[in-house]
Amino acid sequence: MDKAERRQQILLHARDVFAKRGYHAAKIDDIVAAAGVARGTFYLYFEDKRAIFEEIVDKTFAMLGMAFFRVDTEHPTRSVADQVRENIQRIVHALLEDPATTKILLSDAVGLDPAFDTKLLSFYEEIGKLLESSLTDGQERGIVSPGDTRLMAIMTLGAMKEIIYRVVMRGLLIPEEKIIQEIFSFLSAGYLRAKD
Repeated sequence: MDKAERRQQILLHARDVFAKRGYHAAKIDDIVAAAGVARGTFYLYFEDKRAIFEEIVDKTFAMLGMAFFRVDTEHPTRSVADQVRENIQRIVHALLEDPATTKILLSDAVGLDPAFDTKLLSFYEEIGKLLESSLTDGQERGIVSPGDTRLMAIMTLGAMKEIIYRVVMRGLLIPEEKIIQEIFSFLSAGYLRAKD
């Protein structure tokens, strides 16, 4: 196994350990045992437990940031409704495809320490600003109802977080496609003027 594969192996097992035990209860010994590597091997790749935890969260942030695309109201073949639905689908799928990392993001990363809280807040603010900008653009193009786009963005993110939280953390059994459709229907009944 080359170095990149070994590093990824340790990351994946650390993710599972953090998801199962929580950040504070997880020990480096748990991670190396799960990964089947020596403690010294862990330190070849990561400075400490916090460093590997932070990398897991940072990768999740990057993945989620790439899941959201600007809606093109002038697209010749794809409707606004289809593009919005695709955005919802990419985000929901990314979060449900890897429930261990989503659990870490929704629970273990919150309140870790002031620096990490600042990082989380910054991430949510960036996503909120991106959504707010998209909603403002949508208002200018006539596909979003008039209103305070900042509040619309906060409500949208809050609703999506709560649904994902209940599915991942509380075991609510709702098929992914139903979640996507219901979020789209919720937005369409509210501020979104792009109907099926």
